[in-house]
Amino acid sequence: MTDYANPSVSVTGGSMPLLGFGTWQIPDGEAPAAVGEALAAGYRHIDTATGYSNQRGVGTALAESGLARDDVFVTTKLPPDNADRVRETIEESLDQLGLDHLDLWLVHWPPNGEARPDVWEQVVQAQSDGLTRAVGVSNYSLDQIDELVTATGTTPAVNQIKWSPVEYDRTIADGLAERGVVLEGYSPFKASNLQDPTLLDIATAHEADSAQVIVAWHVAHGFVVIPKSSNPERIRSNAAGARIELSADEVTAIDALAR
Repeated sequence: MTDYANPSVSVTGGSMPLLGFGTWQIPDGEAPAAVGEALAAGYRHIDTATGYSNQRGVGTALAESGLARDDVFVTTKLPPDNADRVRETIEESLDQLGLDHLDLWLVHWPPNGEARPDVWEQVVQAQSDGLTRAVGVSNYSLDQIDELVTATGTTPAVNQIKWSPVEYDRTIADGLAERGVVLEGYSPFKASNLQDPTLLDIATAHEADSAQVIVAWHVAHGFVVIPKSSNPERIRSNAAGARIELSADEVTAIDALAR
């Protein structure tokens, strides 16, 4: 059976598979089937959020998969509206997911557009208390990350941001790398033109499709990617992109699609 636990990147407390399964807009009632399909297809990294209202369904899939807890990397997120009930939120997430700890907990958006080091301190406290192995942020700017680090001394393990070849920004990628923050991209296909001639040419060379090439591009850069689908065939197809090895020239050509 194919297992996409690797390639991975080191984060606090373990390894984060570069290929993850996104669950945004998958209703709670459909989550057991979709996430179950992803786990059966070999995904070993599942991404959800309190704001997605599907943690119970994700938890059902995890419980029914038969996989050991340490074999699946589980991420969920603190909504900005819950900035004043940090501890209660992670405890609710663990209860709904049926887990005793997370692998990664993210602040989903800067609360009211602000970095909020006071909130970050409470997130770090939850990590210290063993409720999550790693902590990070989502949709934060480099300046906001610097504000958190300056105030608390703790660097987010991950910044999850909207990312694709079209949205590729070397300044952001390099800035996160310099800070020791893993770049995790969401919505990899949304802004992309899957009919772009560059993507189609590279896809043809690898007997693949454009979506698989986009997944392969993330992996080639060491970016985490979390494609989402409820279609079993597409779930498996997207995952196979993580096994495609692009040449340096192909990666450069895809980089050039950035707006």
